[in-house]
Amino acid sequence: MAMKQFSIEIFSERLKMLRTENNLSQNALAQKLDLSNASISYWETGKQVPSAEVIYKMSLFFDISADFLLGITNDWQ
Repeated sequence: MAMKQFSIEIFSERLKMLRTENNLSQNALAQKLDLSNASISYWETGKQVPSAEVIYKMSLFFDISADFLLGITNDWQ
């Protein structure tokens, strides 16, 4: 069975979707996660990838699975 490749595009799209659906600006999300505003921007534009610790924080904050955020599954939970 072939392994699914990580897609920064899927991650970026899902992060932006979750942020906007929760009516958060990049700055507001950064503050809630104790991160820099630039980091959110870099992740949403696909210029950088967050650490596993940050992905974990995001999954807890948005109450979703990290697998969904990473594009491993299309199931939220």
